[in-house]
Amino acid sequence: MAKWIRLAALLLLAFLAAEWWSARAPAGDPVSGVPAESPSAAAESSARYPSFLPPEAISTLELIGRGGPFPYDRDGTTFQNRERLLPERPRGYYREYTVETPGSRDRGARRIVTGGQPPEVYYYTDDHYRSFRQLEVGR
Repeated sequence: MAKWIRLAALLLLAFLAAEWWSARAPAGDPVSGVPAESPSAAAESSARYPSFLPPEAISTLELIGRGGPFPYDRDGTTFQNRERLLPERPRGYYREYTVETPGSRDRGARRIVTGGQPPEVYYYTDDHYRSFRQLEVGR
């Protein structure tokens, strides 16, 4: 019986420690560690971007603006424009970034493609490069 009491006490202690630790952690995304924005900051942020963008694309644009860190290894790699849907530019001009797709088990089909270093032009695709919409990004 004493063994069960010790086990219950240990579990209770672990639970209390986890609760204490989570209360100390700043609010934000537990995966990326990016602090959550206040509702007014989020509204102000989204006002700088086109209304057709999903919230996840706005988060990706904010990460691009900060220079990362990015959640996927492929983020920031050269986009080769094989489809030739974007204006022709020298190799290395375009970079691609993943836009999270809720419920997707992989990177999904949504991307932001930027042109220039630092970025001077932005494109959004939600169909894995079959079509693009150019973005005006206010800073």
